[in-house]
Amino acid sequence: MRRREFLGGLGCASLLVPCSAVAQSGKVYHLGTLTPIAPITAESRGGKILTKVLDERGFKLGQNLTFEARGALGDVTMLPALIAELKAKNVDAIVIIGYPTAMAAKAAGIATVAASGIGDPVETRLIESLAHPGGKITGISDVAATLSAKRLSLLKEMSPKLTKVAMLWNKDDLGMTTRYQASAKAAQALGLTVQALGVREPDDFNEAFSAMNDDLPDGILMVADALTILNRERVFEFAATRKLPAIYEFDQFARDGGLMSYGADSSESFERAAALVARIFNGANPGDLPFELPTRYPLVINLKTAKATGLEIPPTLLALADEVIE
Repeated sequence: MRRREFLGGLGCASLLVPCSAVAQSGKVYHLGTLTPIAPITAESRGGKILTKVLDERGFKLGQNLTFEARGALGDVTMLPALIAELKAKNVDAIVIIGYPTAMAAKAAGIATVAASGIGDPVETRLIESLAHPGGKITGISDVAATLSAKRLSLLKEMSPKLTKVAMLWNKDDLGMTTRYQASAKAAQALGLTVQALGVREPDDFNEAFSAMNDDLPDGILMVADALTILNRERVFEFAATRKLPAIYEFDQFARDGGLMSYGADSSESFERAAALVARIFNGANPGDLPFELPTRYPLVINLKTAKATGLEIPPTLLALADEVIE
Protein backbone atom coordinates (compact mmCIF):
# COMPACT_ATOMS: atom_id res chain seq x y z
CA MET A 1 0.00 0.00 0.00
CA ARG A 2 1.18 3.49 -0.75
CA ARG A 3 0.19 6.73 0.95
CA ARG A 4 -0.05 9.82 -1.20
CA GLU A 5 -0.40 13.37 -0.05
CA PHE A 6 -2.62 15.63 -2.11
CA LEU A 7 -4.13 19.08 -1.80
CA GLY A 8 -2.34 20.63 1.15
CA GLY A 9 -4.27 23.73 2.30
CA LEU A 10 -4.55 25.43 5.52
CA GLY A 11 -2.94 22.19 6.60
CA CYS A 12 -2.36 20.84 10.05
CA ALA A 13 -2.41 24.10 11.95
CA SER A 14 -4.90 22.65 14.40
CA LEU A 15 -2.69 19.61 14.95
CA LEU A 16 0.16 21.82 16.04
CA VAL A 17 -1.54 23.19 19.14
CA PRO A 18 1.02 22.86 21.97
CA CYS A 19 0.25 20.11 24.44
CA SER A 20 0.94 22.67 27.16
CA ALA A 21 -2.43 24.22 26.33
CA VAL A 22 -4.16 21.78 28.65
CA ALA A 23 -7.52 21.89 30.36
CA GLN A 24 -7.97 24.21 33.28
CA SER A 25 -7.72 22.40 36.59
CA GLY A 26 -11.04 21.37 38.06
CA LYS A 27 -13.18 22.24 35.02
CA VAL A 28 -15.20 19.53 33.27
CA TYR A 29 -15.69 19.94 29.51
CA HIS A 30 -18.73 18.64 27.69
CA LEU A 31 -18.46 17.35 24.10
CA GLY A 32 -21.43 16.51 21.92
CA THR A 33 -21.62 14.76 18.56
CA LEU A 34 -24.50 14.88 16.09
CA THR A 35 -25.05 13.27 12.69
CA PRO A 36 -28.08 12.83 10.43
CA ILE A 37 -27.54 9.07 10.64
CA ALA A 38 -26.17 6.86 13.46
CA PRO A 39 -24.67 8.56 16.54
CA ILE A 40 -20.90 8.90 16.87
CA THR A 41 -20.53 7.35 20.32
CA ALA A 42 -17.35 7.30 22.37
CA GLU A 43 -17.03 3.59 21.45
CA SER A 44 -17.41 4.11 17.69
CA ARG A 45 -14.46 4.44 15.32
CA GLY A 46 -14.89 8.21 15.00
CA GLY A 47 -15.55 8.62 18.72
CA LYS A 48 -12.39 6.76 19.64
CA ILE A 49 -10.36 9.06 17.41
CA LEU A 50 -11.95 12.14 18.96
CA THR A 51 -11.34 11.01 22.55
CA LYS A 52 -7.79 9.84 21.81
CA VAL A 53 -6.74 13.20 20.37
CA LEU A 54 -8.48 15.10 23.15
CA ASP A 55 -6.84 12.85 25.76
CA GLU A 56 -3.45 13.78 24.31
CA ARG A 57 -4.35 17.42 24.88
CA GLY A 58 -5.39 16.96 28.50
CA PHE A 59 -9.13 16.33 28.11
CA LYS A 60 -9.70 12.85 29.52
CA LEU A 61 -12.99 11.03 29.20
CA GLY A 62 -14.43 10.16 32.61
CA GLN A 63 -12.20 12.71 34.35
CA ASN A 64 -12.60 16.19 32.94
CA LEU A 65 -14.50 15.28 29.74
CA THR A 66 -18.04 14.05 29.14
CA PHE A 67 -19.39 12.74 25.83
CA GLU A 68 -22.96 13.08 24.54
CA ALA A 69 -23.85 11.41 21.22
CA ARG A 70 -26.96 11.94 19.11
CA GLY A 71 -28.03 10.75 15.66
CA ALA A 72 -31.15 11.47 13.59
CA LEU A 73 -31.12 7.98 11.99
CA GLY A 74 -32.00 9.42 8.60
CA ASP A 75 -34.76 11.78 9.75
CA VAL A 76 -33.23 15.23 9.35
CA THR A 77 -36.37 16.86 10.74
CA MET A 78 -35.18 15.60 14.14
CA LEU A 79 -31.94 17.58 14.03
CA PRO A 80 -33.21 20.78 15.73
CA ALA A 81 -34.67 18.75 18.61
CA LEU A 82 -31.43 16.80 19.01
CA ILE A 83 -29.47 20.05 18.98
CA ALA A 84 -31.78 21.31 21.74
CA GLU A 85 -31.02 18.17 23.78
CA LEU A 86 -27.29 18.78 23.47
CA LYS A 87 -27.73 22.43 24.36
CA ALA A 88 -29.66 21.38 27.47
CA LYS A 89 -26.66 19.22 28.39
CA ASN A 90 -24.52 22.39 28.34
CA VAL A 91 -22.09 21.05 25.77
CA ASP A 92 -19.07 23.28 25.22
CA ALA A 93 -18.72 22.16 21.59
CA ILE A 94 -20.24 19.67 19.17
CA VAL A 95 -18.67 17.71 16.32
CA ILE A 96 -21.10 17.28 13.45
CA ILE A 97 -21.42 15.60 10.06
CA GLY A 98 -23.59 16.86 7.21
CA TYR A 99 -24.86 20.17 5.89
CA PRO A 100 -28.36 19.95 7.47
CA THR A 101 -26.70 19.26 10.82
CA ALA A 102 -24.42 22.25 10.41
CA MET A 103 -27.39 24.51 9.66
CA ALA A 104 -29.28 23.26 12.72
CA ALA A 105 -26.22 23.89 14.90
CA LYS A 106 -25.73 27.34 13.40
CA ALA A 107 -29.34 28.28 14.19
CA ALA A 108 -28.83 27.18 17.80
CA GLY A 109 -25.61 29.16 18.23
CA ILE A 110 -23.59 26.23 19.59
CA ALA A 111 -19.80 26.08 19.12
CA THR A 112 -19.53 23.64 16.23
CA VAL A 113 -16.79 21.70 14.44
CA ALA A 114 -17.82 20.14 11.12
CA ALA A 115 -15.89 16.91 10.55
CA SER A 116 -17.19 16.11 7.06
CA GLY A 117 -20.07 16.11 4.63
CA ILE A 118 -20.98 19.79 4.57
CA GLY A 119 -20.06 20.53 0.96
CA ASP A 120 -18.63 23.93 0.09
CA PRO A 121 -19.46 26.03 3.20
CA VAL A 122 -18.84 29.33 1.44
CA GLU A 123 -20.95 28.47 -1.62
CA THR A 124 -23.86 27.46 0.63
CA ARG A 125 -23.36 30.59 2.78
CA LEU A 126 -22.85 28.52 5.88
CA ILE A 127 -19.79 30.67 6.64
CA GLU A 128 -18.36 33.97 5.51
CA SER A 129 -15.02 32.60 4.29
CA LEU A 130 -12.69 29.68 4.92
CA ALA A 131 -10.14 31.96 6.58
CA HIS A 132 -12.71 33.80 8.73
CA PRO A 133 -15.81 31.60 9.16
CA GLY A 134 -17.58 33.94 11.59
CA GLY A 135 -20.36 32.84 13.89
CA LYS A 136 -19.82 29.70 15.95
CA ILE A 137 -18.58 27.18 13.39
CA THR A 138 -15.29 25.86 12.04
CA GLY A 139 -14.15 22.50 10.72
CA ILE A 140 -12.97 20.58 7.69
CA SER A 141 -13.98 21.89 4.27
CA ASP A 142 -14.64 20.21 0.95
CA VAL A 143 -12.79 20.60 -2.34
CA ALA A 144 -15.57 19.26 -4.54
CA ALA A 145 -14.40 20.65 -7.86
CA THR A 146 -10.94 19.10 -7.64
CA LEU A 147 -12.15 15.85 -6.11
CA SER A 148 -14.93 15.45 -8.67
CA ALA A 149 -12.50 15.71 -11.56
CA LYS A 150 -10.23 13.15 -9.91
CA ARG A 151 -13.08 10.71 -9.20
CA LEU A 152 -14.26 10.92 -12.79
CA SER A 153 -10.74 10.39 -14.12
CA LEU A 154 -10.47 7.27 -11.93
CA LEU A 155 -13.82 6.04 -13.25
CA LYS A 156 -12.51 6.66 -16.77
CA GLU A 157 -9.35 4.72 -15.90
CA MET A 158 -11.58 1.86 -14.75
CA SER A 159 -13.71 2.02 -17.90
CA PRO A 160 -11.93 3.73 -20.83
CA LYS A 161 -15.13 3.63 -22.92
CA LEU A 162 -16.95 5.78 -20.34
CA THR A 163 -19.02 8.45 -22.08
CA LYS A 164 -22.09 8.76 -19.84
CA VAL A 165 -22.08 8.83 -16.05
CA ALA A 166 -25.11 8.65 -13.77
CA MET A 167 -24.94 10.89 -10.71
CA LEU A 168 -27.04 10.16 -7.62
CA TRP A 169 -27.48 12.84 -4.97
CA ASN A 170 -29.99 14.18 -2.45
CA LYS A 171 -31.47 17.24 -4.12
CA ASP A 172 -33.06 18.39 -0.84
CA ASP A 173 -29.59 18.87 0.65
CA LEU A 174 -28.05 22.15 -0.53
CA GLY A 175 -24.55 21.05 0.47
CA MET A 176 -24.85 17.90 -1.64
CA THR A 177 -26.50 19.75 -4.51
CA THR A 178 -23.52 22.07 -4.81
CA ARG A 179 -21.26 19.01 -4.73
CA TYR A 180 -23.31 17.40 -7.51
CA GLN A 181 -23.07 20.62 -9.52
CA ALA A 182 -19.29 20.60 -9.15
CA SER A 183 -19.24 16.96 -10.27
CA ALA A 184 -21.47 17.66 -13.27
CA LYS A 185 -19.28 20.59 -14.31
CA ALA A 186 -16.17 18.41 -14.04
CA ALA A 187 -17.84 15.68 -16.13
CA GLN A 188 -18.76 18.11 -18.87
CA ALA A 189 -15.20 19.43 -18.93
CA LEU A 190 -14.06 15.85 -19.53
CA GLY A 191 -16.54 15.45 -22.39
CA LEU A 192 -18.87 13.17 -20.44
CA THR A 193 -22.65 13.19 -20.55
CA VAL A 194 -24.31 13.42 -17.13
CA GLN A 195 -27.42 11.46 -16.25
CA ALA A 196 -28.75 13.51 -13.32
CA LEU A 197 -30.67 11.44 -10.77
CA GLY A 198 -31.64 13.59 -7.81
CA VAL A 199 -33.49 11.80 -5.00
CA ARG A 200 -35.41 13.06 -1.98
CA GLU A 201 -36.57 9.89 -0.23
CA PRO A 202 -35.94 6.12 -0.33
CA ASP A 203 -38.71 5.43 -2.87
CA ASP A 204 -37.01 7.77 -5.33
CA PHE A 205 -34.20 5.24 -5.74
CA ASN A 206 -36.63 2.94 -7.54
CA GLU A 207 -37.26 5.70 -10.08
CA ALA A 208 -33.52 6.30 -10.41
CA PHE A 209 -32.87 2.60 -11.07
CA SER A 210 -35.71 2.52 -13.59
CA ALA A 211 -34.26 5.54 -15.40
CA MET A 212 -30.85 3.86 -15.58
CA ASN A 213 -32.42 0.64 -16.85
CA ASP A 214 -34.14 2.58 -19.64
CA ASP A 215 -30.98 4.50 -20.53
CA LEU A 216 -28.02 2.59 -19.16
CA PRO A 217 -25.04 4.74 -18.17
CA ASP A 218 -21.41 3.62 -18.42
CA GLY A 219 -20.73 4.29 -14.76
CA ILE A 220 -22.11 5.73 -11.52
CA LEU A 221 -20.92 8.45 -9.16
CA MET A 222 -22.85 8.80 -5.90
CA VAL A 223 -22.72 11.91 -3.69
CA ALA A 224 -22.76 10.95 0.00
CA ASP A 225 -25.27 12.22 2.52
CA ALA A 226 -27.60 10.58 5.05
CA LEU A 227 -30.13 9.50 2.40
CA THR A 228 -27.63 7.95 -0.01
CA ILE A 229 -25.61 6.40 2.83
CA LEU A 230 -28.68 4.65 4.22
CA ASN A 231 -29.55 3.34 0.74
CA ARG A 232 -26.00 2.50 -0.34
CA GLU A 233 -26.50 -1.27 -0.49
CA ARG A 234 -29.31 -0.83 -3.02
CA VAL A 235 -26.93 1.13 -5.23
CA PHE A 236 -24.20 -1.51 -4.77
CA GLU A 237 -26.66 -4.22 -5.81
CA PHE A 238 -27.89 -2.31 -8.86
CA ALA A 239 -24.34 -1.56 -10.02
CA ALA A 240 -23.33 -5.21 -9.53
CA THR A 241 -26.36 -6.56 -11.37
CA ARG A 242 -25.73 -4.29 -14.36
CA LYS A 243 -21.93 -4.71 -14.12
CA LEU A 244 -21.51 -0.96 -13.89
CA PRO A 245 -18.34 0.56 -12.44
CA ALA A 246 -19.19 2.94 -9.62
CA ILE A 247 -17.15 5.33 -7.50
CA TYR A 248 -18.05 6.72 -4.10
CA GLU A 249 -16.81 9.61 -1.99
CA PHE A 250 -15.63 7.92 1.20
CA ASP A 251 -13.72 4.74 2.06
CA GLN A 252 -16.68 3.49 4.10
CA PHE A 253 -18.50 2.77 0.82
CA ALA A 254 -15.70 0.61 -0.58
CA ARG A 255 -15.41 -1.23 2.73
CA ASP A 256 -19.17 -1.87 2.72
CA GLY A 257 -19.15 -3.41 -0.76
CA GLY A 258 -18.86 -0.55 -3.25
CA LEU A 259 -16.35 -0.96 -6.07
CA MET A 260 -14.06 1.95 -5.23
CA SER A 261 -13.86 5.22 -3.35
CA TYR A 262 -11.78 8.36 -3.44
CA GLY A 263 -12.11 11.10 -0.86
CA ALA A 264 -10.79 12.66 2.29
CA ASP A 265 -9.30 10.26 4.82
CA SER A 266 -11.97 10.00 7.53
CA SER A 267 -9.44 9.27 10.27
CA GLU A 268 -7.52 12.44 9.49
CA SER A 269 -10.74 14.47 9.41
CA PHE A 270 -11.72 13.29 12.90
CA GLU A 271 -8.20 13.84 14.24
CA ARG A 272 -8.21 17.42 13.05
CA ALA A 273 -11.77 18.00 14.19
CA ALA A 274 -10.73 16.88 17.68
CA ALA A 275 -7.75 19.24 17.61
CA LEU A 276 -10.10 22.11 16.74
CA VAL A 277 -12.37 21.10 19.64
CA ALA A 278 -9.36 21.25 21.97
CA ARG A 279 -8.65 24.80 20.84
CA ILE A 280 -12.27 25.75 21.54
CA PHE A 281 -12.08 24.15 24.99
CA ASN A 282 -8.98 26.25 25.58
CA GLY A 283 -10.87 29.43 24.84
CA ALA A 284 -10.72 29.96 21.07
CA ASN A 285 -13.78 31.32 19.28
CA PRO A 286 -14.71 28.79 16.55
CA GLY A 287 -15.63 31.57 14.15
CA ASP A 288 -12.01 32.80 14.34
CA LEU A 289 -10.52 29.38 13.50
CA PRO A 290 -9.98 28.93 9.75
CA PHE A 291 -11.64 26.01 8.04
CA GLU A 292 -9.04 23.43 7.05
CA LEU A 293 -8.62 21.27 3.97
CA PRO A 294 -7.82 17.56 4.19
CA THR A 295 -4.36 16.46 3.13
CA ARG A 296 -4.86 12.72 2.66
CA TYR A 297 -7.10 11.30 -0.08
CA PRO A 298 -6.90 7.50 -0.25
CA LEU A 299 -8.08 5.54 -3.26
CA VAL A 300 -9.66 2.32 -1.99
CA ILE A 301 -10.55 -0.50 -4.38
CA ASN A 302 -12.71 -3.47 -3.41
CA LEU A 303 -11.21 -6.26 -5.51
CA LYS A 304 -13.62 -8.74 -3.92
CA THR A 305 -16.57 -6.75 -5.31
CA ALA A 306 -14.92 -6.49 -8.72
CA LYS A 307 -14.39 -10.25 -8.95
CA ALA A 308 -17.91 -11.03 -7.72
CA THR A 309 -19.46 -8.79 -10.39
CA GLY A 310 -17.15 -9.77 -13.23
CA LEU A 311 -15.43 -6.39 -13.51
CA GLU A 312 -11.71 -6.38 -14.27
CA ILE A 313 -9.65 -3.70 -12.55
CA PRO A 314 -6.92 -2.42 -14.91
CA PRO A 315 -3.41 -2.98 -13.50
CA THR A 316 -2.69 0.74 -13.91
CA LEU A 317 -5.62 1.57 -11.61
CA LEU A 318 -4.65 -1.07 -9.05
CA ALA A 319 -1.17 0.45 -8.96
CA LEU A 320 -2.69 3.78 -7.91
CA ALA A 321 -4.66 2.30 -5.01
CA ASP A 322 -3.74 3.14 -1.43
CA GLU A 323 -5.72 0.14 -0.21
CA VAL A 324 -7.03 -2.97 -1.98
CA ILE A 325 -9.75 -5.00 -0.29
CA GLU A 326 -9.50 -8.69 -1.24
